[in-house]
Amino acid sequence: MKLKFLCCAYPLYAFAAMFLLTGKAHSQDIYTPATVNTSFLHNASSKLEKEHKDVISHLPKENRDMYKEIYGKRWENIKSKFEEKEVYTAPAAQKYIDSMLTAIVQTNPLLQGREIHAYFSRSAVPNASYIGQGVILFNMGLFRQLKTESQAAFVLCHELAHYYLHHNENSIKKYVTDINSKSVQQQLKKIKKEKYRKQEHLEELNTLLKFDSRRHSRDHESEADSLGLEFLHNSHFNTADALTALALLDTIDNDSLDIKPCLEKMFRSKSYPFQSRWLAKSDLLLGGHAQLLNDHAVEDSLKTHPDCKVRINVLAPAVAEYSRETNNNSINPAMFEKLKKEFSYETIEYAYTNNNYTSSLYQTITLLQEQPEDAYLICQTGKILNSCYQAQKQHHIGDKIAMPAPGNPDSYNLLAQFIRNLYLEDYARISNSFLEQYNARLNSYPVFQKEMARSISYVQP
Repeated sequence: MKLKFLCCAYPLYAFAAMFLLTGKAHSQDIYTPATVNTSFLHNASSKLEKEHKDVISHLPKENRDMYKEIYGKRWENIKSKFEEKEVYTAPAAQKYIDSMLTAIVQTNPLLQGREIHAYFSRSAVPNASYIGQGVILFNMGLFRQLKTESQAAFVLCHELAHYYLHHNENSIKKYVTDINSKSVQQQLKKIKKEKYRKQEHLEELNTLLKFDSRRHSRDHESEADSLGLEFLHNSHFNTADALTALALLDTIDNDSLDIKPCLEKMFRSKSYPFQSRWLAKSDLLLGGHAQLLNDHAVEDSLKTHPDCKVRINVLAPAVAEYSRETNNNSINPAMFEKLKKEFSYETIEYAYTNNNYTSSLYQTITLLQEQPEDAYLICQTGKILNSCYQAQKQHHIGDKIAMPAPGNPDSYNLLAQFIRNLYLEDYARISNSFLEQYNARLNSYPVFQKEMARSISYVQP
């Protein structure tokens, strides 16, 4: 889960008290995953596919095959967001983001009369992105951490600026131009003639091209900030929140969870005592790259949103000028808060259904620190461990759990190490011992019953 760079039918989720006075879980008070509207996903994807074919028909004749290949990959990425059900289809959520998009477009003539689509993504990664063909994805992992609607509006405005300035298309054009330039082609011919170290020299050339691309990408971020601020100002949102949004992005990757005591507390049991080997670290799993984080420049480059302090300084004068006005547009503050709560659960569910058990468990444990008696989170913990048991038994566990990696939070890497250290029996026994604590209170809840039964069958096959 490297932290890098948005709908489903009713019912929406209730967040009332979870337990009745009797101590029993009330099923209507427990989060229930939203139903995915497959027709919505299919229709949106089909429309975008027609637009993609139109784009292909208008590509330049020079280096057409290369352009066609790159635009084809771009389309595959866009299509995957719908096929993998990453795009959220809940009507209330889509109505909200559509309303915000409309408020921005209607007050900015540069954006009017264009095909623009904004969706919430069920990804926990704290980011938003313009992915081409007028499609903006606003990740739930970012939205749920925002403080105001104006911050959310600035994020949309920033991505709209990328769209309007054709940054995606310009990056493709630059890559095709660079790779076909005389100097690069001469280097490629020279490497091709070499007897030794061909791969090493190709990688060096590729690194140089990537470094130049990153430099231009960061220039694009500053351009998108500036034009995005103009869009925000015209839309009468609070322009000062452009800076607060960037400040939030600067710290959004900070590791705030001390996972070790959380694991020890959650999985401490008389029937199956916590074992020190479960947390034993292996430097081999980090590939010897953990020390990279000691370099501040490299550490910043590994962030989801690098250069935020620089971007704040560049934008601050314009914000100061605009902030003399007292604009503070709003869309639906109550829905804003409601969606933030829902998204905290929805990203957990999506990570699990997308076979990313490590991310799902990490998010579950994080939210459990705030809501330790939450029935959904308790059941989800057992569900993930039970599923790990099943995957391990079927020899597919490697496809569903993450490796520790540089750039991840330390707590995430420790959790990844913890999951990898467990034996088949550990998954079943830990799940069973954990769920047993809540049996008296949750045994009337069908999801709990199912996971409890699974853990028992795995402990006593």
